[in-house]
Amino acid sequence: MASEIPDLLRISNRISVLPIIHGSGQCALSVRRWMLEHPFDSVAVPLPPSFREPVERAVLELPKPSIVIQPSHPRYDSADYGESRYPGSGFSDEPYGYSEEAPGEDREAGASGGWSEEEDDVDGQPPPCSYVPIDPCQPVIMAIRAAMGEHIPREYIDLETDPFLPHAAVMPDPFALRDVPPERFAAALLPSISRPPDEQTRNRILHMAIRLRELERQHARILVVASVLDWPWLHEAYQNLRIAQGDDRAAQGTRPQHDAVLDPVVHNVDPKTLLFLFDELPFITGLYERARAKLEDDENLSIDGVKELLLAARDTYRAEFGSRGRRTPPLLLRQCLKYIRNLSLIQRRLTPDLATIVIAAKQILGDPFAIHVVERARDYFGIVGIEPPEEGEGATLGIDMARLPNGDTVSLVNRLPGPPRMWRTIELHRRPTPDEREKWAYRWNPFGQCSYPPEDHLIESFRNRVFERALAISGADLARTEKFTTSVKDGIDIRDTLRHWYEKQIYVKVLPPQRGTLDACVMLFDSPADPRDYPWRATWFAEHAAESTLAFFASDFRQEMIGPGIALATYGGAMFLFPPVQIPDVWDDRRIDFATTLEERLIAAACLYSRGNQVALLANLPPGAAWRSIARRFKKQLIHVPLGAFSNEQVQQLRMVHVLNGKEVRSYAERYIRKI
Repeated sequence: MASEIPDLLRISNRISVLPIIHGSGQCALSVRRWMLEHPFDSVAVPLPPSFREPVERAVLELPKPSIVIQPSHPRYDSADYGESRYPGSGFSDEPYGYSEEAPGEDREAGASGGWSEEEDDVDGQPPPCSYVPIDPCQPVIMAIRAAMGEHIPREYIDLETDPFLPHAAVMPDPFALRDVPPERFAAALLPSISRPPDEQTRNRILHMAIRLRELERQHARILVVASVLDWPWLHEAYQNLRIAQGDDRAAQGTRPQHDAVLDPVVHNVDPKTLLFLFDELPFITGLYERARAKLEDDENLSIDGVKELLLAARDTYRAEFGSRGRRTPPLLLRQCLKYIRNLSLIQRRLTPDLATIVIAAKQILGDPFAIHVVERARDYFGIVGIEPPEEGEGATLGIDMARLPNGDTVSLVNRLPGPPRMWRTIELHRRPTPDEREKWAYRWNPFGQCSYPPEDHLIESFRNRVFERALAISGADLARTEKFTTSVKDGIDIRDTLRHWYEKQIYVKVLPPQRGTLDACVMLFDSPADPRDYPWRATWFAEHAAESTLAFFASDFRQEMIGPGIALATYGGAMFLFPPVQIPDVWDDRRIDFATTLEERLIAAACLYSRGNQVALLANLPPGAAWRSIARRFKKQLIHVPLGAFSNEQVQQLRMVHVLNGKEVRSYAERYIRKI
């Protein structure tokens, strides 16, 4: 049963108005809900009649998005050309008919809401073209779409204007409409809504009020979907007409005249530039469309869509980086969502914008994850499951600009403007294009390769920590307990004291001093290692005394060029000798040809060239019988240090090795190297 429409949203007994904020998915849901809850026999939208045919044709193509652009007339100086700026045609007093104008008669810009000669661009540039975004989350488009589906007549009641002057203002977050009725939301905004600042907007509102009075004679229940900025003044204009005019014949004298306009044209949109068409994120817009197609609940998508966006970005992030990427457990995602919430509250918003989401992802999960968030946020066609247009077929959009398929570049102004956007710059290390990778690989010099010093410092510091942990483990193996006599030695051993409680004696620890030093360390990050995944095997020598002699196996750096003269590989395993010594290439040394795997060869080389009796082994699992037999062959002992004793994020970062094509590349490598 239909609910009663509040008096606040009634213009008359036959006309109801639903104030909306353009470009809001939550307002689009409110429009759909209203049209389901209340019976209407006509829907009036704030668009001029010239947009009827192209807009409704484009709406029938949804979920494929598009843009309807109305070109602007070129401007001429009547003093130079001796004729009006609209040569040869004009509008008559009839509501939507054309009539001939006498040469030299120029219509007043104020009466028509047109562009005055003083407002023409001083460089001769034409005024911006107006457009209507065919956006599924646009409330006006939702009203047209729902009315077409229910076979309800649509009325386009706006004034024809050339050029169009937008009227927008900063508005509260419409997410509140999820819990607040539209009448309360509109009433809360009413004190802050200022009168229209320009004459064109006032003329448009007056024209819409006149059109509504005409429509009252034809329909008994009319729904007007109007901007919340125009709603109170539309109501006021209608009431003034009703009081001042006895009939509509008097209103004809005050009817604003239409401008001469060109026919709007429908264009597809480049999928990469949908961010400039939709007010909601393309990803969330796609979720709305998918929910519509599958009849799923879409009431909370403006918030749940952010969570789904992060999960989708995590999937593509894992697909790109695999095991060398940073782990993204639910705890980190929770922290990221909390960060997004706090930033949104600081900005006095209930839902986040793209910049807020990307900043939080960058701070919590790093630049590469933030790049995947941006790429997934602009994905619409993949979510909806339709084919995007071919490259070059659609208009390429920018900030208030568009490049049309014919190559022309035009400036744009939205006929359904949402709250003003604030564009912000976020510095991210972008992923290179395939063409750039190919060019950099072609210029690579195989005889000039070196490491990246900051990574050398990090992995050498980590090697010191492994040495310290291995020495502590070897000392713990020699620890013993004894009964307390005169000294507590290295501390009371609680376990042995409780174990011998019946003796009523205290047992203390005795840790013998560490003897010897470690000079060899083997780190196995991926074991068992597949040789096909790690074709690059090399031995590098130290550049100075603070570096180790390094032998390793890693992925092929030539397959991942990230900058001019900069490539990226991933360690599978590495052997360190410190202090550095000159040794033959481990991978060509015939003395250790008995090793059958990559890991065994590194362990054999460490045992061969180590001057101490012990070798530190960093691995997930303790050494097996084969590895221990290799150590016994060289009369050495392997000290196992669990890989899980260190942070996974730190280990994954250490596995990244950047190869530079010459020492001169070190001067600019920082600009291209991304931290995973």
